[in-house]
Amino acid sequence: MDKNFQEEQFTGIIKFTPPLYKQRYQFVKDLVGKYKPKKVADLGCADCTLLWMLKFCSCIEVLAGLDICTSIMKEKMHRLSPLPVDYLQPAERSLTVTLHHGSVAHKDPCMLGFDLVTCIELIEHLEESELKKFPEVVFGFMAPSIVVISTPNSEFNPLFPGVTLFRHPDHKFEWNRVQFQSWALETARRYDYSVEFTGVGHPPTGMENVGFCTQIGVFVRKHPQTSESAQSEKPTEGVYKTVTLFDKQMLKSKPMYVFLYVVKVFKAVYPSLKDEKYLQNAVVSEVIFTAQIIKRSLLDHVTSEHEEYNDDPTERKSKFQPSMNYFSDSLGKLVVEKSMEPFVNGHVVYIPLTTIFSFPKVNQLCGTFEKLCKLIAGKVTLSSDGSAVMFNTEHENEEN
Repeated sequence: MDKNFQEEQFTGIIKFTPPLYKQRYQFVKDLVGKYKPKKVADLGCADCTLLWMLKFCSCIEVLAGLDICTSIMKEKMHRLSPLPVDYLQPAERSLTVTLHHGSVAHKDPCMLGFDLVTCIELIEHLEESELKKFPEVVFGFMAPSIVVISTPNSEFNPLFPGVTLFRHPDHKFEWNRVQFQSWALETARRYDYSVEFTGVGHPPTGMENVGFCTQIGVFVRKHPQTSESAQSEKPTEGVYKTVTLFDKQMLKSKPMYVFLYVVKVFKAVYPSLKDEKYLQNAVVSEVIFTAQIIKRSLLDHVTSEHEEYNDDPTERKSKFQPSMNYFSDSLGKLVVEKSMEPFVNGHVVYIPLTTIFSFPKVNQLCGTFEKLCKLIAGKVTLSSDGSAVMFNTEHENEEN
């Protein structure tokens, strides 16, 4: 992927809004929204910008990047790490992001099992020998359900002032539409894929005959790959290296052995509610929050009831009715009908777990009442029979 080369640097009649590289990334993001892949690999990931965009797609659970240049990945790969908010509010899905150093001309088992593989502005950087191996690695060995390949359309180049041969000095070739489509159709035929052609970067009005600035092929596998065929192609050992950050002190003390040690492997595992630890934290927090709301409503009601009793004893209410500021009508009825009313005994407030479980957020997190009891055991103060959350209001009253 060649993001360092910005097409907007060209002056004259051509200007892309948004910039062409953003249009390419958005194309991939839209494709993810359409097909909902769970596992996505970006070959030629460079500075990891596309991976960073894709990590926000809720359907994706595994992201992998591969590039021949480690320095460019290391410069920006910190953006793929979880943020503090990811730990405060874990997502329901799991997400793992891994970066690898290696060539698309080599097979490695770590690149198996992906639903979508993207090759954005990659193939034009390959040497002839690498390009020959590329189809077998991607379509034959990796065999994902979908492959997206974008590459420059050389027919567009005359519209760029200053471009005499290729758009970037590292390009080994640039194909016109016939060349790209011929290669893509033959590749699709050989590996049992269908392919559709499109692109991004519309030409100026009146010059539509040159086609898109970036041409794109979307390959879709016709038949699922059998586990037997995948296993027969699987190498016995990996050839890619996981991107690492090396300790400077180790470089000074043991420079000869630095590549024998992995100091820090870049593999970001995001917190998820699928992990029991994060689920428990979320449930405990939600239970305490919900119980606090109910407690406050109950104490406000008791205070109000006490005042009414002092004013007119005949108007004293016999039952606790939840405040509608905190409960929906249906939940209010549920509390009363099933005798799940919170109550006060001296300085202690009791909030039945059945009441708390009736709240949609708690119910959604736990699924079952038994799961709720299991997750909060030892984490929340409960009554002796374990049926209610307890709050001692004595210190609160003193503070008030």
